[in-house]
Amino acid sequence: MEDTIKTKNTTGLSDAKKIAKFAQEKQAKDVVILDLKKISTICNYYLICSGDSTTQVKAIYDQIIRKSKKEKIQVQHSEVDKTYNWILIDFSNVIVHIFTENAREFYNLEYLWRQAKKISLPKK
Repeated sequence: MEDTIKTKNTTGLSDAKKIAKFAQEKQAKDVVILDLKKISTICNYYLICSGDSTTQVKAIYDQIIRKSKKEKIQVQHSEVDKTYNWILIDFSNVIVHIFTENAREFYNLEYLWRQAKKISLPKK
């Protein structure tokens, strides 16, 4: 495992926004950042997005991993569903969930974390 890289970004918001951009570059749909700082100790932000197919979900994942390494944003852990319906990437302060649309609707994380503030993202 690579050494952890310390940055001035202690909350992870700028990393979350960069990662959102990486996902959008692969046409991720409905990209949302939820601010969990005041309501959870899991992480500071959830980034949730979806793809039209399992192939696109994997492409979004690959893009995020590749670009994050380039930007020196340290991946702590990732979990890939063998069917590519849901992928989780843990960046410590930011946890990314990439879903197929059906899986996103089924798990409905936005509803489970509905008390979290949504962070605005620039329109693409």
